[in-house]
Amino acid sequence: MATIAVLGTLDTKGDEHAFVADQIRLRGHEVLLIDVGTGSDPGVRPGVSRFEVAEAGGIDLQPILDRRDRGECVAAMTRAAPILLARLVEKGTIEGVISLGGGGGTAIATAAMRVLPIGFPKVMVSTLASGNTAHYVGTRDIVMIPSIVDVSGLNSVSRTIFTRAAGAISGMVDSKVDISDARPIIAASMFGNTTDLVSMAREQLEAAGYEVLVFHATGTGGRTMEALIESGMVAGVLDVTTTEWADELVGGVLAAGSDRLDAMTRAAVPAVIAPGCLDMVNFGERETVPAEFEGRAIYQHNPQVTLVRTSAEECDELGRILARKANANGAPTAILIPARAISLISAPGEVFHDPAADAELFKAIRGEAEVEVQELEVEINSEEFANACVRKLLELMEEGGSHPQA
Repeated sequence: MATIAVLGTLDTKGDEHAFVADQIRLRGHEVLLIDVGTGSDPGVRPGVSRFEVAEAGGIDLQPILDRRDRGECVAAMTRAAPILLARLVEKGTIEGVISLGGGGGTAIATAAMRVLPIGFPKVMVSTLASGNTAHYVGTRDIVMIPSIVDVSGLNSVSRTIFTRAAGAISGMVDSKVDISDARPIIAASMFGNTTDLVSMAREQLEAAGYEVLVFHATGTGGRTMEALIESGMVAGVLDVTTTEWADELVGGVLAAGSDRLDAMTRAAVPAVIAPGCLDMVNFGERETVPAEFEGRAIYQHNPQVTLVRTSAEECDELGRILARKANANGAPTAILIPARAISLISAPGEVFHDPAADAELFKAIRGEAEVEVQELEVEINSEEFANACVRKLLELMEEGGSHPQA
């Protein structure tokens, strides 16, 4: 029998959360009701009061309630609820969490869910689930279910949705995952233009006893990979497609944020880094490319994705960024440079072939890097480069003590 947290604003949505709690109990689980409401008294008796939630975050809630500023109240709970929920999970008090909400409730509950480990059951029934949920889900596996009608009372539609949601969280908790035979994990970044490289490297690394998780470098993919690395689940990093930094610097649509490449440092994980696809910045349809780039080489990857070639000046800055990020990692780290092509379309004869821009990139890396730099006269998708990346990563992980147990 597991305990499932039912977290919500019990002042305005007490009956609805109580209904979900009853449905969970019918499925044989215990319930911990957590109140994050800040209006009138809760409609049902919580197991954790709003004051206890706030206290977990070091917040004195009463003065905030007295000011009757709803925005301030929601912000306070958004800060405190993640701390409380993380503590409950760490102690093993709860094995899943579910919430129902509109705008404020969704903001509070998903903020709390985003700090929980990947794989921990999380369900959010929300009036906002049918729109852009990226800022609610973040890089976590939060299941969002559209409430269809407002979370305001119990009716034939809401009872149906809430019952199914209770069944979903109960089923997730009941589903035990067997990872007893799990191998050490390597996180790898890939793009369409580096697929061959990563496929060859993955095959070799798996043969060496590792599990390779590949993340598509589309902004969300990079952020998700960073979150996994920071979680401590990763033994090594094969970050050979660092293209998201080109979008971050130049203003493309697939940026992953200025902390891309920081997780390896925070988790002290051995890493091999390459300037894969730093020749390209991503935009949408052809007509969305800003006019300032019209003089550059432009390649329409598909009807929805248009690529713009990075300039020599941008490559110089990208090289410095890559080197500084690598320098910060206290774990064994190396940068490998495929000097003949950093993507499929930057090879000789291809549309993004620009030796002058690449030279600035490589010179900046060599000039700024304090870690080992290997420059190979090969293309990024060559077997030679894949072999070199694998050899170096295995060497660095051995040095750092991250290797399969005999």
